[in-house]
Amino acid sequence: MAFDNLSAKLQDVFKQLRGKGRLTEKDVREAMREVKLALLEADVSFKIVKDFINTVTEKAIGGDVLESLTPGQQVIKIVNEELIALMGSTNSRLTVSSRPPTVYMMVGLQGAGKTTATGKIAAQLKKQGKKPLLVACDVYRPAAVKQLQVLAGQYNLPVFEKGIDANPVDIARESIAYADAHGNDTILIDTAGRLHVDEELMEELVNIKSAVRPQEILLVIDAMTGQDAVNVAQSFSDKIGVDGIIISKLDSDTRGGAALSVRKITGKPIKFVGMGEKLEDLEPFHPERMASRILGMGDMLSLIEKAQENFDEAQAKELEKKMRKNEFDLEDFLGQMQQIKKMGPLKNILGMIPGMSQAGIDESMIDEKAMVHVEAIIQSMTPQERRNPAILNGRRRLRIAKGSGRSIQEVNRLMKQFEDMKKMMKQMTDMSKGKKGMPKMPFFR
Repeated sequence: MAFDNLSAKLQDVFKQLRGKGRLTEKDVREAMREVKLALLEADVSFKIVKDFINTVTEKAIGGDVLESLTPGQQVIKIVNEELIALMGSTNSRLTVSSRPPTVYMMVGLQGAGKTTATGKIAAQLKKQGKKPLLVACDVYRPAAVKQLQVLAGQYNLPVFEKGIDANPVDIARESIAYADAHGNDTILIDTAGRLHVDEELMEELVNIKSAVRPQEILLVIDAMTGQDAVNVAQSFSDKIGVDGIIISKLDSDTRGGAALSVRKITGKPIKFVGMGEKLEDLEPFHPERMASRILGMGDMLSLIEKAQENFDEAQAKELEKKMRKNEFDLEDFLGQMQQIKKMGPLKNILGMIPGMSQAGIDESMIDEKAMVHVEAIIQSMTPQERRNPAILNGRRRLRIAKGSGRSIQEVNRLMKQFEDMKKMMKQMTDMSKGKKGMPKMPFFR
């Protein structure tokens, strides 16, 4: 995640605070100096950092905090509360027009991920029972219309387009009548972007806005552009008005300061954050959950929501029965792996589990490719072999290694890890008190 470096540095600071029985004003100010440097390195605006540190310091050096039984924890609580306030305090949802169709106008610079975000939001709205229509108003960027059509095809969504020779304002206006005629209650207009903000772009967007009167204008900004993303957000907000912000590519190896700066500077709520390539990786933005992740406290609510979306309840009950009878086989293992993959990158899932970093487990220990290799090995087995791994003799294992393109050592290692996991499951179901610890999973280094 973009905040990994910031999170690691903040946790180091807080570890030192927790280690002290009593805190002095000097301790707090030294800790806040480290927090300040960590935030600036994360590309958070200097003014925001200055105000944030002053607020936290003022609250933290109060007598009630320094004289409490857990002063270190009290300081962390204050930092958490101020981070939440900085990012907007509450989750801001999309609003809906009282008279359909509800129109959302997507804006942003070229390359920010606007078209992708448009498709993902439409697909999520469809899952919620809406009937969205995508509108292709980017007639300038090569293959922009085609990209929107390909995305729409993945999610089985309709696209309204009139080619690259039509006027974008006319396309947007005509899409309203088309939606009325075809029963679409939601319209998402994918507008053109530029490499930078210019008057021609803004004039076109203002004209589209006047023609369709959108319920919300959603600005997509790229987390990888750092502090400049905030300047872009301010320009769009000043010139055409913005109702909500979507931050894309927050899963990339960036400093992520935009997410901590943009709400405060523009006054506009962050509605979604992009955490990966899949549909479900465009997540509703919850300030309190993001603050918890930044501070290394995990995000169990988001993890539970992802699990509920991707796990089959009937399948889970059947799996529980098999585990109780010690009948868990490689087909079950493959099915569970595939469901975990649907939840997104393992490093993101790991970041949602409280205490993982404190336990010395981080994303550098996860090998995403190993998961693909394990899948290839299991899929190279016959159904009989997956259901009864005990028959996997040397000859069969050699055939599986060749069929999957992996080494015989990898096949043997997987089988050893699988047997260890089965033993652990038996211990857990028997409520054994002599538990020997977790076996090494095939996607940990």
